[in-house]
Amino acid sequence: MRRANSFAAVITFFAVISAPLIAQDTPPDTNAPKPQARPPMHMPPPTNLQVLPKDISSGDLMKLMGEYSRALGVHCNFCHEVNEQTHQPNFASDAKEDKKIARTMIAMVQDINSRYMTQINDPDAKPEDKTVTCGTCHRGNTMPTQFVPKQAEHSNNMPMQKPQ
Repeated sequence: MRRANSFAAVITFFAVISAPLIAQDTPPDTNAPKPQARPPMHMPPPTNLQVLPKDISSGDLMKLMGEYSRALGVHCNFCHEVNEQTHQPNFASDAKEDKKIARTMIAMVQDINSRYMTQINDPDAKPEDKTVTCGTCHRGNTMPTQFVPKQAEHSNNMPMQKPQ
C-alpha cells in the first residue's frame, strides 16, 4: 500500500511539473478574439512649414519629429500647442515660444551641415561623422549641458604647441 501511494505521488508530481510543458505544445485557439490593433493615426498634410521642406510627406515629417523628440527627450506638446477641449496637438499653431526656438535651431543645424560639414574631406569619416544633429549637443536634454573638458593627466608638465 505504501509503495502504491509513493508511486501515485511520483506520477502526480511529474504530471504537475509537465503540465505547463504540454500546454506549450498545444496550438493556439484560432477562434479566440485577436487583440485590437491600434488604427493608424490619420495625419493631415503638413502645413505652416517654415524651415522644413514644404513637400515633405506626413510619414517623413513624423519620423523627423520623432528624431527631434528623442534628441531633446521631449514629447510633441513641448513645441506644439494642445487644444484644451480635444486634447489634440495643433501642429500648425505658432503659439508656443519653444516652436519658434526649434525653428531657429533646425535652421542652424541645416546651415552647419550644408555650409561647413560638407567641407570635411576626411576619408576615414563616415557620413554620420560629418553630420550635426540636435542630439549632437542636446543628448536627450531640453537644454544642452555645458561641456567641461577632462583634466589631462600631465597638463601642467606638457609644453604648449605653437600653431604652425
